[in-house]
Amino acid sequence: MSNNLLILIQGREIAASRYRVLQYTPYLQEHGVVCTLREFPRSPGEYIALSAILPRYDCVFVQRKRFHFPFLPLFRRQAKRVVYDLDDAVMFKNTLARSPYSRTRERRFRNMARCSDVIIAGNTFLKEQASRHHSRVVVIPTSIPAQRYCLKDCTQHKERVTIGWIGDHGSIHYLKRLKNVFEEIGRRFSGKVELKIVCDTFFDCDHIPVRKVLWSQETEVAELMDMDIGVMPLVDDPWSWGKCGLKILQYFGVGVPAVCTPVGVNRDVVVPGDNGYWAGSEPEWVETLSRLVLDAGLRRTMGMNGRKTLDEGYTTEANAPKILQAIVRKDP
Repeated sequence: MSNNLLILIQGREIAASRYRVLQYTPYLQEHGVVCTLREFPRSPGEYIALSAILPRYDCVFVQRKRFHFPFLPLFRRQAKRVVYDLDDAVMFKNTLARSPYSRTRERRFRNMARCSDVIIAGNTFLKEQASRHHSRVVVIPTSIPAQRYCLKDCTQHKERVTIGWIGDHGSIHYLKRLKNVFEEIGRRFSGKVELKIVCDTFFDCDHIPVRKVLWSQETEVAELMDMDIGVMPLVDDPWSWGKCGLKILQYFGVGVPAVCTPVGVNRDVVVPGDNGYWAGSEPEWVETLSRLVLDAGLRRTMGMNGRKTLDEGYTTEANAPKILQAIVRKDP
């Protein structure tokens, strides 16, 4: 007997939508789950249209967004089963806000959590937040498809070592905070290193070449394979604690070591000296990046160790059965 699933996403091009649920749909359909994709409603008319079709489905998978009053009670009455997936600290304001705390955000998250049958959290911090309002919370980390991400060819000669970052325009402010670090690296290794930004917005540096690449799903893996060192800077605040480390997993997928701020899930994924380094201050960033720029053998070894980390539990193949269980399992 098939299980009809309605998946509500932010958008097909949104990384969270792609990696948290869309990549699992072939597996779900192979196991008898009929998947229907729909973007989260944006207007009263779309909310009304959604409410009319909810009873057709055995389960509704909501990715990250929260329904608010007055639609939330109607949604809960119409939906037979609700799985709420959480990969960001939506109960807090983001890093750019003056203060991370928001009663409105906390209330909306609490209400959405309590109206769900099961919550999928991307990391342990998010599980702790969700567990304050719900007894059924399972951690399923953000994962990437192992078969799509191939190891880079480290034997190719390159004139410059490429320090790379991939992300969307909403996160580039984290990278820009390291501008002084990249300027210093450029001065130390003049002509031997470059910064590569894969995004839809960019910034320039004076002492290091900046290669600007527009993100594309079709070229994403190839652009990652062209990197030699991957970076994931963050800020130590509640919003960042909810991050699920997708960038690092992408670097590891192609065998590229990562340097990151030791915040949230970054501390779980990156093992200093094994598959990358932690860097909490500008001097630490300069030191660790310099070490990797100078040693191609170290980059290769750490990159291979990173791929092993990925294969141990952060792949689509490993976590697809857990997603399936959360969707089809009936509460006792």
